[in-house]
Amino acid sequence: MLNRRSALAGLLAVPSLASAIRPSAAAPAEFRVGYQKSGVLVVARQQGTLEARLKALGVPSVKWVEFQYGPPMMEALGLGSIDFGAVGDTPPIFAQVAGAKVVYAAATPASQSAILVPQDSPIRSLAELKGKKLAFARGSSSHNFVVQALAKAGLAPSDVQQTFLNPADAVAAFSRGSIDAWAVWDPYFAIAEKRHNGRVLTTTQGVLDSYSFYLANRDFAARHPTVLKAAVDAVGDTVAWSARNRDKLAAAISEVTGVDLEIQKHAVDRLRIEIGPMTDQIIQSQQTIADSFHKLGIVPRQVTVRDIVWTAPQS
Repeated sequence: MLNRRSALAGLLAVPSLASAIRPSAAAPAEFRVGYQKSGVLVVARQQGTLEARLKALGVPSVKWVEFQYGPPMMEALGLGSIDFGAVGDTPPIFAQVAGAKVVYAAATPASQSAILVPQDSPIRSLAELKGKKLAFARGSSSHNFVVQALAKAGLAPSDVQQTFLNPADAVAAFSRGSIDAWAVWDPYFAIAEKRHNGRVLTTTQGVLDSYSFYLANRDFAARHPTVLKAAVDAVGDTVAWSARNRDKLAAAISEVTGVDLEIQKHAVDRLRIEIGPMTDQIIQSQQTIADSFHKLGIVPRQVTVRDIVWTAPQS
């Protein structure tokens, strides 16, 4: 079980990330957080959890920057336009391959994802996706899900017409029937089910034991390790609250997204709400994705995930 106490212990146990940047005694003037409207960070923003924790360390302001999905957030994080953010399993792989200045700070179980088809589609199995248009966001968590799900059906990514669409464009394409199938995470998964009459071919459950991650800009982590540690701890508080208050979590996300509360509750009900360290098992899970993507030619070079795992300060 991932929890706040084991998160701190695990973060202290992982190997140190080498950095030439020395910690700064001065607090940053601002802590910039990248977030998506579908996660626990929505509640952290509403409750002011990070603001309260960081103000005690002399950080006067927290700036919240919204992103629709992971890859653009990772680009901003690598460039130092934001300091901290949460994404699925695949965006950090692409970021590391590109040499982005990012580090893993903590892990959390991923939200459920699915591959869906229209209710009246003749497609009844993953194998029948061969030659069909399958939409997903390139470099997102759905990318890895597609690779793994197709492999279980004996297909390679090249066996389908890969259609790279962000979630907003994909939902429009799905609703008008211009794609044959769509791979996406919650709450878009729930939206496709409830609002667009989508039929599930498969979900991540039983197919892919995946994670999402809290990451930081590498230089920020080196300069302000105490601030980053406090931010992860504050997120842990919000995760614990969210696990105890699923209805309130769903209501909070529904309020900011405009997604029907019933749909949002459906997504939250199947979410594992936990946070924990970058354990050896989780690091290996990420390494398997990186190795698979390189072998398939999706990314141009091999990387070692452990190289960008951050170590929290001990005091």
